[in-house]
Amino acid sequence: IEIVGYFPNWQWYDRNHLVDPESIIYEKYTIINYAFFRPQADGSITSTDSWSDENLLLGPMIWWPVVTHDSTKSLPFLAHQAGVKVLPSIGGWNDSYNFPAIAANAVKRQTFVNACLALIEAYDFDGIDLDWEYPGFTGNGGTPADKQNFTLLLQELRDELDELEIQNSQPYLLTSCFSADEEKMLNIEWQNVLPLIDMVNLMTYDFHGSWDPESNHNAPMYPPQYGNPDWCIDGAFTILTQTFSVPPEKVNIGVAFYGKSLANCTQLYGTHTGYDVTTFWEDEGVPLYYNILKKMNLFTSYWDDQVKCPYLLGNTINTFVTYDDPQSLRSKAQYVKDNNAKGIIIWEITGDY
Repeated sequence: IEIVGYFPNWQWYDRNHLVDPESIIYEKYTIINYAFFRPQADGSITSTDSWSDENLLLGPMIWWPVVTHDSTKSLPFLAHQAGVKVLPSIGGWNDSYNFPAIAANAVKRQTFVNACLALIEAYDFDGIDLDWEYPGFTGNGGTPADKQNFTLLLQELRDELDELEIQNSQPYLLTSCFSADEEKMLNIEWQNVLPLIDMVNLMTYDFHGSWDPESNHNAPMYPPQYGNPDWCIDGAFTILTQTFSVPPEKVNIGVAFYGKSLANCTQLYGTHTGYDVTTFWEDEGVPLYYNILKKMNLFTSYWDDQVKCPYLLGNTINTFVTYDDPQSLRSKAQYVKDNNAKGIIIWEITGDY
């Protein structure tokens, strides 16, 4: 079973650098996806935070007697000591707008692939995690041509990684994340893509949020009482494996180490006025699990057995919180085993340390 944990470089600063490469409990993971690197318009790749990347991927600075990095405290070194692979995640929600033009152009594709190889070389990564959110999605500049071009980009990446495998006598992974929305699944040439990637990371969270008129679950296991019945882990996994014939044993199901809080909301499936950025100011109303635990005394906890998820309602504040707890995560882990899925992806590991 794969347990893939995302580690966002910007979370390193939180809680006085509490979650750093030395404090990660590597035994709990098989892969750590380091997020994010940014694809540029010409196909090159840049850092989103060069200070955290240097400290996390090369090791903390030693200033004296020589300015250098302590590589024995770097994320790749410590992960490899524990038999855990590390991949750079390239793209992400905020940085996917350049992918359509890169994938559409042979020169830019080659530039991008070369930049991926340079990343592997620079930081001793074990492959590439492509986070294009999403091929064909017009909101991030997507076009109908993305469907074929996404395959081309993956093919060229896979070819170069195969070459690198021969050179370095070690395997390199190619993984990619995918939307849980059937409309976006339609923009993927699944039968062409599947032979090229080692795992399909299915982002089964953010099913509901401030954009819905009524409060609902962030990452329901099964269909909620209201809303689109496919809008849940079981719905997305079933569509992916049955409608699109993706083998279950290639799919990692997404789990959330964060929740969503809605203001002026007194019930599940109740009206609200958007995220509660007052109570959960640290995370702009989308609190990480440890910040939910800190404020549990303000709430009463409920269990929705229909979706196998908890939620909270304020005692004196009118706030609703949808989140995951040990019980809901156990049911998701059981689902992975019962359905012969490959494993899970966690967004993201600093949320529950």
